[in-house]
Amino acid sequence: MDEQNAIQLFEDKRIRTAWDEEAEEWYFSIVDVVAVLTNQISQRRASNYWAKLKERLIAEGFQLLTNCQQLRLKAADGKRYKTDVAATEGLLRIIQSIPSPKAEPFKRWLAQIGRDRIDETIDPEQTIDRALATYLKKGYSREWINQRLQAIQVRKELTDEWEKRGVRKGVEYAILTDEITKA
Repeated sequence: MDEQNAIQLFEDKRIRTAWDEEAEEWYFSIVDVVAVLTNQISQRRASNYWAKLKERLIAEGFQLLTNCQQLRLKAADGKRYKTDVAATEGLLRIIQSIPSPKAEPFKRWLAQIGRDRIDETIDPEQTIDRALATYLKKGYSREWINQRLQAIQVRKELTDEWEKRGVRKGVEYAILTDEITKA
């Protein structure tokens, strides 16, 4: 774990983070997020809130060991302590369980994303429309977008052919895809 950019801000409140280079994923201090979303006045109260929330989540079937880890993060006193952290997916699931007006925008956003994905399952063309809109918002040209979509289609046809010929997913796919990318 790397603590590059280790402090994120949300409403001018500090959220400790750590970057996992291998997994290419951010991990967020759950206590810090809980403190911000529930307006806890101290780290101790945020820790107590998280302890109670953990009990409730476990009772609901939340797999704490799967969705949370402990990392040594720097505390206000400058020392490093083991701190419960979660990657984005686990953190969003935890936020769903926090009854707070500050958590509500996240919950509405997650509900909208869920609805969008269900709609895309019914009509897959919406997925392509969403990808186009996203690329346009990022400033890519229509020509670049068309090339990107064609490259995706060609790669899909190629990997389908590999699968027919017995190439196993995983390392073999990665090696072949890497070679194509270099070419």
